[in-house]
Amino acid sequence: MSAVAPVAGSTSAALSAGKMARHRKRKRMNVIALTLSLLAMGFGLFWLAWILFETVRLGFGGLALSVFSEMTPPPMAETGGLANAIFGSAVMVTLATLLGTPIGILAGIYLGEYGQKTWLGSAVRFINDILLSAPSIVIGLFIYAVVVAPLRGFSAFAGILALALIVIPVVIRTTENMLVLIPNALREAAYALGTPKWKVILSVTVKAARAGVITGILLALARIAGETAPLLFTALSNQFWTSDLSQPMASLPVTIFKFAMSPYENWQKLAWAGVFLITLGVLLLNILARILFKNKH
Repeated sequence: MSAVAPVAGSTSAALSAGKMARHRKRKRMNVIALTLSLLAMGFGLFWLAWILFETVRLGFGGLALSVFSEMTPPPMAETGGLANAIFGSAVMVTLATLLGTPIGILAGIYLGEYGQKTWLGSAVRFINDILLSAPSIVIGLFIYAVVVAPLRGFSAFAGILALALIVIPVVIRTTENMLVLIPNALREAAYALGTPKWKVILSVTVKAARAGVITGILLALARIAGETAPLLFTALSNQFWTSDLSQPMASLPVTIFKFAMSPYENWQKLAWAGVFLITLGVLLLNILARILFKNKH
């Protein structure tokens, strides 16, 4: 017995030393991983803060009452604004969101609730992934070929269609992902009460996923608010105020593109003011949505 005790003690000490060594190794790896994560976060936040700082610094200085009340000016003019571009962007972004959101939500509900293992669901999902990853200029060229060229003219209607095609895949993807995350226990509880499937979808799953769906809509809206390439091939631009959707219409992204590339100082100031307005508009929409839906999901 006296010989066994030292052996057992040494074995226990060796196991304890091994555990401590593994613990120290895990602790070192945890510190390294945490440090790398913080560095990556700091790297991203640095560029984001710099972008926001420059946008506020250069954009806020160009803001004036004339920006909201006057049309886009000619080069070297003493006065001028972005009223027609602001109105055009608001009209096209709003109508594109209203057109694309219902289609995207309905398609997302189908994929999440009915099309999990069907060939049609797989085909729709595949096509949606292609649209989601397609460059916006490709969508603009497509609308140019099927709408602008046959009608022999640029129009705001064509721009709305191009922006709606960007909205739809984003809303479809977020809606499907949010519905898939809803636990099946909620659905089964509703079915046990004799609730029909359509009512379960509307009253249980969609309601539970509402916050995620709203987030997807806001992501889509934020994306199309700054799109330039599709509008260059569809709505083009207009130096004057117009509410006719069959005519070319000014927009903030296209106006910013033209003015920022120009050598004229007044145009460059208006371009930065437009950038600031787009950034501020997207930020306010996100804050408003969070306030409205923070206690409703």
